[in-house]
Amino acid sequence: MTRPGTAEAWLAAVLVVSLALSLLTGPAGFGFPGGGNAAWLIFSEIRLPRAILGALIGAALGLCGAALQGYLRNPLAEPGLLGVTGGASLGAVVAIHSGASAAFALALPLGGLIGAGLATLAVLLLAGARSGPVTLILAGVAISSLAGALTTLALNLSPNPFAAVEMVFWMLGSLNDRSLVHVSIASPLILAGGAILMSLRRDLDALSLGDDVAANLGLDLSRLRLKVVAGTALAIGAATSVAGSIGFVGLVVPHLLRRHAGHEPGRLLPLSALGGACLVLVADLVLRLLSPVGDLKLGVLTALIGAPFFLWLVVKTRQELGP
Repeated sequence: MTRPGTAEAWLAAVLVVSLALSLLTGPAGFGFPGGGNAAWLIFSEIRLPRAILGALIGAALGLCGAALQGYLRNPLAEPGLLGVTGGASLGAVVAIHSGASAAFALALPLGGLIGAGLATLAVLLLAGARSGPVTLILAGVAISSLAGALTTLALNLSPNPFAAVEMVFWMLGSLNDRSLVHVSIASPLILAGGAILMSLRRDLDALSLGDDVAANLGLDLSRLRLKVVAGTALAIGAATSVAGSIGFVGLVVPHLLRRHAGHEPGRLLPLSALGGACLVLVADLVLRLLSPVGDLKLGVLTALIGAPFFLWLVVKTRQELGP
């Protein structure tokens, strides 16, 4: 375990450097924006929104992953477990399939937000008012599976191949061609969801002692569940609605930083938010340098990072348990 504040300081420094590099990196590589209106437009309309969204989305994924793992007391929990990601993806795919995204530019993110909201409502209604973590997980998996099936159906019934390609590319997750309008849509909801989850630090620490101990300390478990679901829905729904599905960040980041938080769920929340923002920004920087034309998507790169990590985690766990 590191000293309190050490890991946070290192991650904050990495985040500042990543933001600076993201603002100075374009298709041609590194460089300060030159003079003239065209250079300023490139900086303000392309680089700045991409950097802001990368930091916000990464922070949302890392924070929500840590919050869900703390609440469910399951190190394999991740933001998509509650069906929010699947619902947002379905809403965006429906917007593309119906032609609304072609007629109205903001129909795609708005469709994602509506899908995320409906999926969250369905999970809460299906789980019931007094259900525990296991029932919530089952409800989330059920809604996520249903959303995935309907998304596949929309792809299968796509009116033309161009719409199908657009759906697939959006689902891969990317920060390409995002503007300040997308920032204005996503940032208030991500910040609101993050504030709700950050307010639960002491509650999650108490919950780690067990349900009975937490109840004796005055913790309302039903209210805690509602806050965790609401905060996750706001943050992940907004993030997915503007950038598509970016996986593994909410799983990998809490795992990497848990020992630096002393295995305290409350302290892990801000660490995971900083770590998630750093991971997404660094991954996006790598994409700009290796794939400047945007052929490789951000969600694909995070999956390529996350899958080997869990293979290593399995091998490490087997070694600790012995033959």
